[in-house]
Amino acid sequence: EEEFKWLLQEEVHAVLKQLQDILKEASHRFALPAGGSGAAGKPENFMLHLCSHSSTDQVKGVLTLQGDALCQADVNLKMPRNNQLLHFAFREDKQWKLQQIQDARNHVNQAIYLLMNRDVNYQFKTGSEVLKLMDAVMLQLSRARNRLTTPATLTLPEIASSGLTKMFTPALPPDILVNFYINLNKLCLTVYQLHVLQPSTTKNFKPAGGSILHNPGAMFEFGNQRYEVSHVHKVECVVPWLNDALVFFTVSLQLCQQLKDKISVFSSYWNYRPY
Repeated sequence: EEEFKWLLQEEVHAVLKQLQDILKEASHRFALPAGGSGAAGKPENFMLHLCSHSSTDQVKGVLTLQGDALCQADVNLKMPRNNQLLHFAFREDKQWKLQQIQDARNHVNQAIYLLMNRDVNYQFKTGSEVLKLMDAVMLQLSRARNRLTTPATLTLPEIASSGLTKMFTPALPPDILVNFYINLNKLCLTVYQLHVLQPSTTKNFKPAGGSILHNPGAMFEFGNQRYEVSHVHKVECVVPWLNDALVFFTVSLQLCQQLKDKISVFSSYWNYRPY
């Protein structure tokens, strides 16, 4: 009983403090600049590298990421049909917010709020109270991690109607679609090249559903026109601070689970102790 009391009064608070410190570090990684300070707040340039399944050097470029905002994208695309080189960049007045990073940051901040949302002298009375808190914190951390590890599935018409297509100068040609997303610690750019399906070839038309990455041959209808994806180019770059954040999430989830396991051991002892 004394040991369990010590666990509730001392060790739980030590673990909560440790979790707060780790998650504040994670939150700083996502931070936007406050008066120009903080490493994650500074714009960072990332070179786009081809993924292993891209056979030729068709897409090159540099992306500039600042917190959750892509504030510049400069992309060169070599068209396979005629080797023509296309260059497109964000308009200077435009930024593209990465919803995945925004959401992950919000979940981290919610977890920090749960950990800090009690009086400094607060004492936990029961093990179930601690378990409930750990479950709530772990839910937020799992959601934060899932936002970075699981990009949204989009249909091709959703990509075509996205505000992203209006970001570039010169404007993207009608047979090019682009999509940006986060996958784990990488910032990914997918470029789709399309060809228009003639009315005579649309008898086998089968629109593609939602996907993170569409393959050549995927068909869709947009603006009274039917298209087929002819080429797909996926390029990516590693964002080191996203890697840090994912490590912080993993360590924090392990700490929560360890505390839950200790509480459960004591709780089962009290439930089953012989009289």
